[in-house]
Amino acid sequence: MTQVNMLEAKNDLSKLVRMLENKEEDIIYIARNGKAVVQITLIPQEPISNRIGVAEGKFNVPEDFAAWDKEVEEMFGDYV
Repeated sequence: MTQVNMLEAKNDLSKLVRMLENKEEDIIYIARNGKAVVQITLIPQEPISNRIGVAEGKFNVPEDFAAWDKEVEEMFGDYV
């Protein structure tokens, strides 16, 4: 936890944000007249999910795709 006054927060905002991004601090308090009035933290990032359908619209399925089942069955014979 770090506490800075208003003037320091104005002058060093980039440095304070970098401290949060680099996990040097979890919370930074900004004080007025020595009393903390505001806290800044990182916004939690939502993890990227590997959900079904993520490739929707990225490629086209051929119209005769279902007919391939018979073709594959013929290729492998009794193994299918």
